[in-house]
This record gives sequence, C-alpha cells and structure tokens, in this order.
Amino acid sequence: MGITLVTGGSGFIGGHLVTALAARGERLRILDRQEPPDVGPPGVEFQRGSILDAAAVARALEGVERVYHLAAVASLWDRDPTVFDRVNRQGTKVVLDAAARVRGLKRLVHCSTEAVMIGRPPPRRLDESADPGLEALAGPYCRSKYRAEQDALAAAAQGLPVVVVNPTAPIGPGDRLPTPPNAMLRLFRRGGPRLILDCVLNLVDVRDVAQGMILAAERGRLGERYILGGTDIGLGDLVGRIDRLCGRPPIRRYPVPPALALGAARVEEWLSGHVTGRPPTASVTGVRLALGGGGFDSSKAMRELGYTVRPLEASLRASLE
Repeated sequence: MGITLVTGGSGFIGGHLVTALAARGERLRILDRQEPPDVGPPGVEFQRGSILDAAAVARALEGVERVYHLAAVASLWDRDPTVFDRVNRQGTKVVLDAAARVRGLKRLVHCSTEAVMIGRPPPRRLDESADPGLEALAGPYCRSKYRAEQDALAAAAQGLPVVVVNPTAPIGPGDRLPTPPNAMLRLFRRGGPRLILDCVLNLVDVRDVAQGMILAAERGRLGERYILGGTDIGLGDLVGRIDRLCGRPPIRRYPVPPALALGAARVEEWLSGHVTGRPPTASVTGVRLALGGGGFDSSKAMRELGYTVRPLEASLRASLE
C-alpha cells in the first residue's frame, strides 16, 4: 500500500481525518507546521514543513498514492489579511504543481469550504451549483479559498485526479484553537451576547467530515465538488439548545439589525488591528457569511458517496463537553 499524505494533519479536521485513516490501517504521513497532538495514532510519519516550501512539499509527496490537502489559514480575520492569499491560494498551487509530478498518484482530495458558495443575493438553500463569483464573497479568507478551489478544479481539467469537498461549519471534540464554529459555541456556553443575528447556519460533526473526505477519495468523481454538510439551524434555536445542554433556563435574546451587526464588527476589527491585537469576537467576514447563508444541501454527497451525518444534538454535546 502506498503512502497517504495529509497536509494540515495536525489541525481540527486534519487530526480527525488522520485518526480515521489510521483506523483503516493506511500508511500515513502528515505535513504541517504544527506538531500533532500527543494522543494521535501511533506509527504516523510527521514532517514539519510549510506548503509554501516547494522542497518540503516535494519531499512529503515522495512515494505517495493519495493526498488530502487541508493545510490552510482557517480563521476569518488576521491582522495581516495578505496571509490568506499567500497560504490558502499560493500554498495550494505549490501542492498542486508538486502533485502533478508524482507518478502513480491516484487521488488528491482538496478541502475547500462552504464559504466560497455564499454571496450577496438573498439567502437560499445552496448546492454545488452555487458560484457567486469572486467579488461577491465575504472577505479575504473566502476569496483565497475560492481561488484555491478554482486552481484545484483547473488542475483536474488538465488531468490531475482531483476531487473537491466543501465542508460547512465543523463542530465537535478536539479543536485546539478553537476554529470559528467552536469558538462561537464556546461563547454561548458562557452565556454569550443578548443580541444575535437572525440567520441560518449549517453545522456538521467534524468526524462526519473526515469520513466524507475518505468517501470522496474512494468514490468521488474527478473534477467534481461535494458539500459535506450537516444540519441547518437558526441561530436562535441553536443558542436555545446550548442553554438546555448547559442545564440553565433559556436566556432571552433579541435579533440585531444586519447593518448594526456589520457596523459593530467593523469597529471591533479596527480595535483588534490597532489596539488589542486579539481576534474580534465577530468579524466582518463572519457576519457577512452568517447573513448570506440560507442552508446547504448535501444530497449529492449522500447520493454519490454514501455520506451520512449524525444527529446535531450529539455533536453539540461533544463540542460543549
């Protein structure tokens, strides 16, 4: 059996993917700038390196049959917004170019995001046909991931065996950062703000995303993209469930006008960038994504890949615990 490479294998989704692949007995290699958790599966080869380092990527691809490309800057805000394009787009191009030179490569699964499907028009339930275009996207993170996905699909058109997956908002255990969805759950576990957006989110268990990526490698059609989503839920309903799971009476909350939410996010981003240096609680990109979403349809992945998801309540409980 050839080697399976996971770029970003020390991250939230990557760690769960590595665990799931190891359970199948695959020979695994991680390429990441960050050490994997101590409790990770034994026998996994770790190479410290950046996807911006062409030599490191080439070494990581030696003897590889499958690649899961997850390495990216996954936050929605950074004091240096150029980091998104540099890592997410240019880093992906480095991986794709190196993979094109690997003999015997059977599959490359590129991990994109739901965010590349959310634009400015009124919300609707989105499927893989959604393509709002670069200028309609919510911010630098979304645009960098859109460009990376377009590069991956172009490589597939040129013969590289690429499949793209678009996870929605992953939640669940083992998030060391935490990533934005789990950071939101952590905020509401502590009570959270009384003013909330009237919006619909799609939350998916990170363990289901990992299994979906494996299915995409095995069954996905080359050059296609697959939404790996979970459950659509209004934010008001979500925070009510969090209150119940935390064992407290529901906290009364009120919808905030979109313009006010965006204005507050801009002020908080300015303070983060010029005063505190800490990430904003709500970024402009995050607010725009929430306001632009209207739910996601994962039926293509379910139909073609055999993708399944667990009940939202179980995922919420695992995240909160």
